[in-house]
Amino acid sequence: MLADTAMDSDLPLVANYHQILSQQPPLLDLRAPVEFSRGAFAGSVNLPLMSDNERVAVGTCYKQQGQQAAIALGHQLVQGDLKASRINAWRNFALAQPEGMLYCARGGLRSQIAQQWLADAGVVYPRVKGGFKALRQAAVAVIEHAATLPMLLLAGPTGSGKTRLLQQLHAVDLEALANHRGSAFGRKLAAQPAQIRFENDLAGALLRVQAIKPAYLLLEDESLLIGQRNIPHVFFHAMQQSPLLLLDEPLHTRIEVILQDYIVDLLSEAMSLHGEQGFNQFSTMLQQAMARIRKRLGGALYAELNARLTEALTEQQRSGDINLHRQWIARLLTDYYDPMYQYQLKKRGLPILMRGSASELSLWWQQQTAVR
Repeated sequence: MLADTAMDSDLPLVANYHQILSQQPPLLDLRAPVEFSRGAFAGSVNLPLMSDNERVAVGTCYKQQGQQAAIALGHQLVQGDLKASRINAWRNFALAQPEGMLYCARGGLRSQIAQQWLADAGVVYPRVKGGFKALRQAAVAVIEHAATLPMLLLAGPTGSGKTRLLQQLHAVDLEALANHRGSAFGRKLAAQPAQIRFENDLAGALLRVQAIKPAYLLLEDESLLIGQRNIPHVFFHAMQQSPLLLLDEPLHTRIEVILQDYIVDLLSEAMSLHGEQGFNQFSTMLQQAMARIRKRLGGALYAELNARLTEALTEQQRSGDINLHRQWIARLLTDYYDPMYQYQLKKRGLPILMRGSASELSLWWQQQTAVR
């Protein structure tokens, strides 16, 4: 790779992987953009030592001609104004984020060189020992360990407010980590994180919850896939063996939860991101979601629900009135989601530790914590 100064062994090296995962400090990621796109860590910013093309060229040279030739090529590719601009970008990051640290793929030459060049520019910045690979291995180990802990799953019919309850308790919100609500209507406007990023963030969330030492690791009852992200198999297997808390709320309450999440909040997000085109984006997302479950609904029910959705959207765009949305939401819950939920709950046959409203389950959870 690159080297034009002697490496200073006294420059700070950190290996507090669990603290990094849980606290999510600013991270200067020196990997090439293609490496970064496959997955990173929360708080990381990609300011690469080498571009994708430069990395490929140096790597090819290393395989064909050896390390010294690769280092020489690296010098040719990153020098002069280009080198100065990259050092300046790292320096600005480090000065703005003094609590942060830097890393490359394996804690090797790229991060050592960047750390040394920064030191030569007057900024001493910590380097993560073992780089991304070591942090990634630590994240995987955290998830595997968490799979051995007592778990409790929060279940309940669609719209019962499980996410709201999880946010009030010391719990891991898998849907928030995956940026998806976990159903056909669960897509959000922002893209889901890469699978590796989802798992890295899950490890951090698990560490933060475990620090509180709850009686159970509390999570929402989820399918293996949350949108296009999948729960790590060892962790999902443990979830499938865990007892349940059942959240029961009346239908009218559930309708209002769905109305708030999928109509009010989603439209607000769409308008903030897309301005005048926001309503069209919002409408398209709802219609596409309905179309995704067309086969499972059956032709007649799909036609009715889609017509009611279209009518509600037309009225909402015309007058701002969202009342008609309650009609298709109610029918979708009672004729599609509720029967499916009851069937799956009965089929799995998992033990139920407590069943009740959000306030009742919250009180029960507080009592479990108090016992410990």
